[in-house]
Amino acid sequence: MPKPRPEAPAPTRSELSEFYIQHFASLQEDYLVRGLLRTDGGGVDVPFDANDLTQNFMKIAFFAEFSPLNDRLIAQEMATPLRRWERPVVISVEFGESVSPESRRKDTSEVERFARRLASATKHPISTGSARNANLHVLILNEDERREIAPLLQEYVPGIAQREVNALINITKNDLCITQSHSESGNPNVIGSAVVIIREEHPDLLRQSCIHEEIAQSLGLSNDSDAARPSIFNDDEEFALLTTHDEQLLRILYDSRLSAGMDASTARPIVNEIATELMGGEKIAQSGR
Repeated sequence: MPKPRPEAPAPTRSELSEFYIQHFASLQEDYLVRGLLRTDGGGVDVPFDANDLTQNFMKIAFFAEFSPLNDRLIAQEMATPLRRWERPVVISVEFGESVSPESRRKDTSEVERFARRLASATKHPISTGSARNANLHVLILNEDERREIAPLLQEYVPGIAQREVNALINITKNDLCITQSHSESGNPNVIGSAVVIIREEHPDLLRQSCIHEEIAQSLGLSNDSDAARPSIFNDDEEFALLTTHDEQLLRILYDSRLSAGMDASTARPIVNEIATELMGGEKIAQSGR
């Protein structure tokens, strides 16, 4: 009988990557102890109405979280026109060698489920596929693997600026995950490709939270707001997973009455009209999921 093939040894991990495993495990535990990373989507304690939806959409969709400065991207809000995808979105999930087979199965299943949910919310074609056919690449990498991906980024986003490469590679301890959306050639307001980077060192819930927030942001909701609640588009980490409030924001973004390149003042009355319709025609309190 042939002998079973021995399992390949796990790749060597740097001390910094080992440190991040412990750091993010402790961070997740701290969030949970404080009642954060909620997975219930909200309830009677977080009502919202059509006015809330309008205000939150305007803040999240018409501002970018980062601004270019010389050869860097800095954490400074910048007003932008409406940006969204026009072509079908195909999401691939790609892993560094450090990711175990079990984690690969779980992460792939989560992205597939989430893609179906996003397609339902936006009514825009969103699906999963291979890296060769994808235009939205979700890369799950450890600290060491991420620092070696410049050639891959240049392959996925031809002409990507060096400052954008640096922003994806040189994330800090405070950055749980990151996404960049890149415009189609000749149309700065239409998204043509995107890259999401998620730390392999994350425990399960932080990893799942990153999948939800970064993929959703890559669809055109590129900013965060302290006022948005219940929402993952808020840096307070109260909610881990996409909420009903966030699904409504995505429905507004891909409503046919809006268009890529629309400015905030033109869009606001239309956004308010859509938000009122989504809330049943009245500005009444609604709870999340």
